[in-house]
Amino acid sequence: MLFRVKICGITTPDDARLVASARADAIGLNFVSGSPRALDVEQARAVAAAVPAGVLKVGVFAGTAAAEIRRIVAAVGLDAVQLHGHLQGKPPAVDPPALCAELAGLKLIRAVRMEAGSDPLAAARRWLAEAAALGATPEAVIIDAAVLRETEAGRLGGTGATVDWETLANSRPLGLPTALAGGLTPENVARAIRSSKTAAVDTASGVESGPGRKDPEKVRAFVAAARAEIQATASER
Repeated sequence: MLFRVKICGITTPDDARLVASARADAIGLNFVSGSPRALDVEQARAVAAAVPAGVLKVGVFAGTAAAEIRRIVAAVGLDAVQLHGHLQGKPPAVDPPALCAELAGLKLIRAVRMEAGSDPLAAARRWLAEAAALGATPEAVIIDAAVLRETEAGRLGGTGATVDWETLANSRPLGLPTALAGGLTPENVARAIRSSKTAAVDTASGVESGPGRKDPEKVRAFVAAARAEIQATASER
């Protein structure tokens, strides 16, 4: 997995330093228009400059063209790209499978969502299979909370809604390293890891005092709880 504990929606250099000092191993910088955590390139550069070596800098995009993603990656110095748009549907909030091939050479993470039915990850499987048929697949996936297909790009994440952890644990694996997102907090992250059987987590709103404003106590508590549970469950396997 590219990371074990990721704190997403970092908007200031001080929060970047806070997250790194708390021992998270990845941060997310949001480039999704309409999100309360969205950054422009200059803001993102300042945040990225505050991140110490060894902490993965992930750019979060939804419905952005490959050329623009590459431009931002180069300008900011991002280590990986997270595609957070819908798996299917109409623009502008969709990231089609062909985008993987168009971003060849970059480390890619795909956010997917569970749906109703006997296979709640069926749509994700179809997307990944089509991407593979086109010659490229992500290095990892993030399972995030379900949203309506017409949800705008800026409202796709950071909502506080949770995933059904037990259903995820009982679903057929996607065949890629998998992280859990969706409504994770310092209070529930250990239970979420154990119940979902995932070994990596991602949060944004769960460690905030307000949209895009990280709470130091929540950040430290979240990372400590997540790391402890990941280590504990790994030792049991």
